[in-house]
Amino acid sequence: MSRKKTRKINENAPKRQPRTKKEERVVAGKKQNAGNKAGSRHNEKQIQQAQTGTAKAKDPRHGSKKPVALDLPKAKPVESKPKAPKMSDEQKLLKLEDDPRLNSLLDMLEEGKTLNAADQAWLEKQLTEIERLMDRLGISEEDDLAHVMKTTTSSDDDLLDKFESGADLLKDYQNRD
Repeated sequence: MSRKKTRKINENAPKRQPRTKKEERVVAGKKQNAGNKAGSRHNEKQIQQAQTGTAKAKDPRHGSKKPVALDLPKAKPVESKPKAPKMSDEQKLLKLEDDPRLNSLLDMLEEGKTLNAADQAWLEKQLTEIERLMDRLGISEEDDLAHVMKTTTSSDDDLLDKFESGADLLKDYQNRD
């Protein structure tokens, strides 16, 4: 069985406070009547009494009394960065032809490998862009083919002749630039 606690304390123990009646006890949660009422700093009557009573007493409200404009000023438009000059069609064509991804995909097609759908779509888009630029510039595939055929030789003897006479190479080099 548990031991019953009593209020009897032996002589060496600390003394307990005597019991008080319930009506006499102060409830800990309630606040005593001290301090200002809630919202007193916004009460117009108290502010007027304070100002008239003691020769312009300090306003109990803290902070700036300067009126604040509620209309926002219109923001200035953000200046965009100056656009880079547009590339000419020739520059675009050269850039597209020198694209390493395009070259690698074309090499894969020449080897007979199949491309996935995304690569195939990208390749077709690039090729149509190249064709469009070539049409705009007036370059045709026949012109390219004729230029390639002119620069390449048809036999080994022609190659040897070309090698022995460096003048043709020098002219080709000068004309290329």
